[in-house]
Amino acid sequence: MDVQELSDEVEEVSAFYAERHGIDRTPEWFVLKLGEEVGELTQAFLARSGQARRKGRTDAELEQGFRDEIADVLAQVLLVARHFEVPIDDAIREKWSKWHPDRMSAGS
Repeated sequence: MDVQELSDEVEEVSAFYAERHGIDRTPEWFVLKLGEEVGELTQAFLARSGQARRKGRTDAELEQGFRDEIADVLAQVLLVARHFEVPIDDAIREKWSKWHPDRMSAGS
């Protein structure tokens, strides 16, 4: 699956969920929801690394929770990019590719 296909799928799920639960996906919602998901990723990381309460979860459950939150953050980034019409694959190439070791000059 490429980035556009993933973005399309995430959009379908998010739109369905929002309609089902009466969520107004405003510009603010997209960005604030990303912040919420990053916070949940932080919590999952802290629990997984032993720096927060386990809340009775096994190692496997903590690992799955961490993986789930990474997925939520990426999905929300895709939704933000889509909402604000930022072609995420192009934006990443523009920002990151110039730093690829094969493209850097000796003095950089």
